[in-house]
Amino acid sequence: MVAAGVFGVAAGGWPVVAAQAGDSGPSMRTQLASVLGDRTWATPKPGSWTMPKPAPNGLPLVINRIETQERVVFLTIDDGYTYDSEFVDLVRKEGVPIMTFLTSTYIKGQGQYFWAMRNAGSPMENHTISHPNMATLGAEAQKKEICGASDAIEKQYGRRPGIFRPPFGSFNQTTLQVAKDCGIKSVMLWSAEFYNGTSGPGVGYNGFARGDGGKGFKPGDIILMHYRKGLAQELRMILGWIRQAGFRPAAVENYLPASLGGNVREKPAHG
Repeated sequence: MVAAGVFGVAAGGWPVVAAQAGDSGPSMRTQLASVLGDRTWATPKPGSWTMPKPAPNGLPLVINRIETQERVVFLTIDDGYTYDSEFVDLVRKEGVPIMTFLTSTYIKGQGQYFWAMRNAGSPMENHTISHPNMATLGAEAQKKEICGASDAIEKQYGRRPGIFRPPFGSFNQTTLQVAKDCGIKSVMLWSAEFYNGTSGPGVGYNGFARGDGGKGFKPGDIILMHYRKGLAQELRMILGWIRQAGFRPAAVENYLPASLGGNVREKPAHG
């Protein structure tokens, strides 16, 4: 079923494996492995960063940036209601780490697209079922949104999300408790936003704004973007800015411990 999710979309420019009689090239098994195999990203240099620690109260830790001395930023993309068919190819070609916060209602119509993103190396994390303002909902409604999205993403993509991003960045203590009950380990906000395909306050169309009111990039920035039409062109735009400033995109999951939904194995405590 995985192959059907990726290979039925050749017209969109996504990865396609073709088998032809008499082909003397790599075996089908080798080709499939290269297309479907999970991407791996560079890990931070030892001593260059401070690994976030779980919250003392046992609830998911709220994160909006990573403490690091490396000139790295983290690209995160939300929603999924529309997409650019060139984007996955560009992500794969450029080798860009991205974290997707998927609103799970879009799996039904665009599940193939996000399979392609998953196989380009993007984890599928939780952005609710229907994108409500979580702080306005009661506990049961919040639980339905978070647990339901995690259930759908796990069923479709084979991994249960460990990180949650509340729509609009709106949440309360109930959100954190419910998120924990749904298996969420951390809540990821952002420190800067690229208003790709729309206008931002004071920065205009396709503008970039920091949450602290400053300018440019800072090491460890978590940058918010959205799945909108024209995303490939907008990715080229922000990659140019990032590289011109002497930064590079990195995989935020490689800067988070497993206890917060990341990939870093934590050393066992010794008594």
